[in-house]
Amino acid sequence: MLERYEIEVFLTLVEELHFGRTAERLRISTARVSQTVAKLERRLGVPLFDRSSRRATATPAGRELYAELRPAWDRIGAAVQHTIDTGRGRGGTLEVAFVDAATSQLLSRAKELFQEQLPDCAVRIREAQPAQVIPWLRAGDIDIALDMVTSAEPDITAGPVLVSEAQIVAVPANHSLAQRRSVTFADLEHTTVLQGPATATEQLTLVGAGQGVLPIGAHARRYHPRPDVAYLPLRDAPPVRWALHWRTADNSVRIREFVRAAAVAAEPG
Repeated sequence: MLERYEIEVFLTLVEELHFGRTAERLRISTARVSQTVAKLERRLGVPLFDRSSRRATATPAGRELYAELRPAWDRIGAAVQHTIDTGRGRGGTLEVAFVDAATSQLLSRAKELFQEQLPDCAVRIREAQPAQVIPWLRAGDIDIALDMVTSAEPDITAGPVLVSEAQIVAVPANHSLAQRRSVTFADLEHTTVLQGPATATEQLTLVGAGQGVLPIGAHARRYHPRPDVAYLPLRDAPPVRWALHWRTADNSVRIREFVRAAAVAAEPG
């Protein structure tokens, strides 16, 4: 088995072809380079270099060993660096979730900006139901999610608001309310207001089937047009605000960088 320092000396000497430059590059003495090579040759039982003064040229055996060792050594170095980067939050895979397809475009742009800064960190984006976001974050199934800002959770951080939009209501196209220009929450008292874990697409399908009405962000007019659903302004509703959410304990580089990238992606224009 070769020691790490022996491998480094051997590979460097093959590349530099000079004992002095090898010593300088590795910050060791020339004598240490010579001693290491001699020890390595004794152990392997074959000459690895032809020497003349301070120069060294790899023998056929030395060139063969170099051809085998260099790519393997590079892979080991890359694996170690990848492990370090992952531990420091600069590598691995960032798991990102969204709860509405309309926000996925913002995340796609944020992903591009993010990977310009952290190219070794993969990003996987997937859809979640609203009720899944917090449990998934706590379980570590996802690292960060773009979700509506609601009640505060002590272990979950909500970042700056990225998108703020008016709240509207989706009603069945054949519902009496569909003829109105706008409505208030009071107008919805005698209707079924849909809630639950379903995605926006699933909930709007229920609206179209006459199962109830759904308060939703104004983006739905553009991203979820349906002939069986009418969208009406909800005059007394607060705006819908969207922000990234992540575990408060996770202050990694990749979380901070993705938050920054999303803020840039959300800027107008």
